[in-house]
This record gives sequence, structure tokens and C-alpha cells, in this order.
Amino acid sequence: MPASVRYHVCPAAPAAHRFHVTVSIDAPDPVQDLRLPAWIPGSYTIRDFARHLIDVRAEDVRGPVRLERVDSDTWRARGAQGVLTVSYAVYAWELTVRTAHLDRTHGFFNGTSLLLAAVGREDEPHALTLDPGPDPATASWRVATSLPRVDGAPWGWGTFEADSYDALVDHPVELGTFSLDTFDVAGVPHHLAVTGQHRGDLARLVRDVQAICAEHVAFFGGTPPMDGYLFLLTVVDDGYGGLEHRASTALIARRDDLPFDGMDAPTAGYSTLLGLFSHEYFHTWNVKRIKPAAFTPYDLSRRAHTTLLWAFEGITSYYDDLGVLRAGAIDTAAWLEGLGKTITRVRRAAGLAHQSLADSSFDAWTKLYKPDENTANVQISYYSKGSLAALALDLHLRRETDERVNLDDVMRALWARHGTGAGVPEDGVEALVAEVSGCDLSAFFDQLVRAPGDLPLEDLLAWAGLRLHARAATSPDDAGGKPGPDSPPATGAWLGARWRARDGLTTLDAVDPRGPACAAGLSAGDVLVSIDGLRATKGRVRTWLDRSHPGTPTEVLAFRRDELVRTEVTLGTRPADTWWVALDDADPAAAARRTRWLRPAR
Repeated sequence: MPASVRYHVCPAAPAAHRFHVTVSIDAPDPVQDLRLPAWIPGSYTIRDFARHLIDVRAEDVRGPVRLERVDSDTWRARGAQGVLTVSYAVYAWELTVRTAHLDRTHGFFNGTSLLLAAVGREDEPHALTLDPGPDPATASWRVATSLPRVDGAPWGWGTFEADSYDALVDHPVELGTFSLDTFDVAGVPHHLAVTGQHRGDLARLVRDVQAICAEHVAFFGGTPPMDGYLFLLTVVDDGYGGLEHRASTALIARRDDLPFDGMDAPTAGYSTLLGLFSHEYFHTWNVKRIKPAAFTPYDLSRRAHTTLLWAFEGITSYYDDLGVLRAGAIDTAAWLEGLGKTITRVRRAAGLAHQSLADSSFDAWTKLYKPDENTANVQISYYSKGSLAALALDLHLRRETDERVNLDDVMRALWARHGTGAGVPEDGVEALVAEVSGCDLSAFFDQLVRAPGDLPLEDLLAWAGLRLHARAATSPDDAGGKPGPDSPPATGAWLGARWRARDGLTTLDAVDPRGPACAAGLSAGDVLVSIDGLRATKGRVRTWLDRSHPGTPTEVLAFRRDELVRTEVTLGTRPADTWWVALDDADPAAAARRTRWLRPAR
């Protein structure tokens, strides 16, 4: 069926960061609304994309059509005849995986940032035409998107189609001079397009990503749920993130995290990058097809609350690094280091005592994506704590069923029951775990998901031949995951605050309510002036702490706004809040269970 809603997009003014867009609607309704989404699936906060639309105009066969503003996202045309065409520009200068970006080096967009939906026509066929526009800088650009192509050369400008608006905006688009590699997974072509200057060993990256994809495909039964897949990777000086789509993903990462020629073992940055690839690819099943009922169908005009993000993001976070390990792209030592860092991050946060995983999931719209200086004190992340909850659930199932059932089985059961589009109800994950295992796990889910607090990791890891250790941090940059020095320093005190230096000023970024800084009346945002009469540079603060003994009283002067604060800080003992995980082979049976868990036979 020919598309009844057609879009035309071109990078009309790349130097000014403006796309030009038209949308043409056949036989519009007498009152035809056009609405831009307020959020994008996979990133659960209201983003108000419509604020970037410029010069929105409409016409039909008779000439100009007046547009009314209905709300911040919606325009209304009345009485249009024939074909209603709405044209506008979009300012695109936000280099993230969620939005749109355009300059004379490349263009990138998600449809949710550019394409007004014809309200009431969302389930009809849609088409998107991309052309280079008038700027000479775009003449040599190629096009990378997973949208089905109607015409034009492969990787060239042309027209693409989708069977609905929801499908149309679920395929991000990269325009530019990207490098391109292709590989096969279970008979399905996969492509990697890399944007940005780099000297990475892309052959190594492709080889490892191919193995990771093959692991996830085998995990879910051996058949990919799409006809092709596209990784869009943008490399920058400093950045990290990903956003999943039904047949592609958009990624942004540090160029220095790419593998390099001659690299032996994966660096920490490269391991992190592989985990990002793994995470977004696992989402092909878990959240793009297995969805919360609250997302079925998506309503992109308003918030869609669910308590299940811990399962869709947390379980995916558990399987991302585990999938890299099972694919052979990192070794067990690297995986254990990452696990120790996650445990450190979760257990350090004072918010662990205040927010449950269910509440963290529900409150994502107003809290997770809007962090402030108090976030770590009152919140936890359904990504990081959710991944530990998934680990705990996996090991608990293995132990309680004598290894008859594990979380792998639960995920495959979710895929079989909900992978075709039937949304998962709010109690659906817990109910399916009970069904698959035959166990009443309500008390365990109370502890795991519904109550704030720590998770029973020590006993569960010991059952699998792993031992959890804690120590004090050796520096403000110590993220855990490793044992630490053989000879700890004889001195070292705790302030209970994070600080940064900018424009010659040392500012407290966050203050732990359990720490000495808070007890002395210091607050986030305070600018440190002096410590015992000496200027409080970033380095001097660190030296002061490293060379002081707990209990040391120190005079601190700080500016709060334009007022001088004078206080005495009595430094504390550095808490044992830095964790690492070690192999424990004392019990051969536990070591064997660990092997069956981490490296299952396929």
C-alpha cells in the first residue's frame, strides 16, 4: 500500500545546524493534529523535542493553511483539502544518541526529534525521503539506517518506508562519511558504521562484536528476530551512551576506548565499550520486543510509568558484561573487576537505604535523568543495582533448584511468551520466575525489588566459588574492582564529599550526609577557599586527606554564594566501601558451579 504520510528531510543548513523537514498527509482529517513526541523510547524522561522546531508552516492545494498551537508539542490544521503539507526547520546541535545533531561533518537524527506525527494516521504506511540538500559539504555523504529502502543506491540518499509511525521513528539515521564494516550472525547481515576521527583497530572490534552478537542470538534460541542489524557508533573525545532500536542501535563512546593495533589484552575502556555493544544488542529482545505492558503500545505524548525498568535495564546490564565473557571477548578476571566496580558503586551510595528498585523504576521520569547534588544520597540506579539484583536472582534460582533452573531459563520463557508483543504486566516477571522455578520467591522479591537496602551477595557468590572483599578507597578516583596495594598507607582520612576544580576554584559537587563535611555544615556548591590557612586547590585537598589522620580537626573556609563560611572539620576514618571479587577454589563443587554459570555449554 502506498504511504499516505510522507516525509522529506535534508540537511539544508549544516553550518547553522538546521534540518529542513516537510510532512505531506493525503486526505487529512477535517481537524488534523500534528504532534512531535515528548520522549523517546529507551530514555524515560520528557525531553520536549518540539522546542527545536522553527518556522512551522502549512499549505494545501489552495495555498497557506493556518496552524493553531494546541499545546507545546501539537499543531492543528482545520479544513485542509487534498494533500496537507507542513514544513519546518529543526535546530540540531545536541550530540547524543537520543536527539539530533548536524554540522558540516555529519548529520544524525532520531525520528522523534524531527518527524511530526499525523495524529490518527499513525498506523498507516509512512515513507521518508532523504536528500543531500544544497550545501556542497553534504554531496559526498552516505546514509546509514536500518529503515527498509524503497529506492536509491545502498548506503546512498533515497526513500525508505515503514508500516507505521512507531516503526518509522525506531530507526535512527546517520548521514556523513562514516567507515563501514559488515559481518554475519546466524545468516543475518550486521553492519557497523563508525563516525568520527579515530585510529582504532576496527577489524578487532568487528571480530569481538560478532562473537558477542552470536552469543546473544544463541542465548535466545539461535534465530535473530530481524532481517538485518546496524550499529551506529560515534566516537568523541569524552562520551558514553547507547539507545536501543528494533533493528539498530546508536552508540557514542570515547575514541580512546577503541582497540588499537598491537593491543594484547582488552583495556578497561575497551571492555567497557564491548559491554555497551552487548547491552544494546541484548535489548533487541529485552525491551524492544519483550516490553512492559505500560509500553504496549507506546504513548509518546506523556509519561508511561512502570516498576519494571529494573528488569528491562537491570537484567540487560547483568547480561551485557556476562555476554562479553561468555563470547570470549574478555576473561574472568576482567569480568570480576567489572562486578567489583558495580558493587562498589551501589554500596557507596547513601540512597541504597532510601529507594527500592521498584521505586527507582517508577521514578525514572522525574529523578534518574535529572540528577543533582543530592542524587547519590537518596536514589539508586535501576541499571547498576538492577544488574546486581539480576545476579542475585540468577544465583538464588540455581541454588534453590539445585541448578535445575536459572535466570537464562526465565529470559527464554519471557521471550517465548512476550516476544510477539504481549506486554509484561507489572507482576509478570515475578510470576514467571515462580512458574518456571516452581518456587515461592515472594519474600526474596520483597528484599530484591520492593524494599530499599543491600542485597545478599556474599552468600550467593560463595555458593558459586567467589569471595567478596572490602577495603578503604586509596584515592578519590578509586572505583574498586581490585585488591588495592599490599601495603596500605599509614595515613588517610575521609571527608565525605566529592569536589572538582574549575576556573581556579575548588567546589564541592556532592556531600555525603553520613560524612564529616556534612557534620561540619559544608554543602554541595560550596567553594573551598582555604584549609588551615592555605589555599584550597584541588591537589591540596587530596594531599590534606592523604596525609591526615582520622580525628584531625581542620579549619576550613568556604564561600556559599557570596558569603564566607568558617567551620572546623573533624576528619573521619575512610570507610571500607571499596569492593573486589576473588576466585575461591577451596570447594571444588562451588568452582564447578561457577564454571557452569559463567560459561554454560551452548
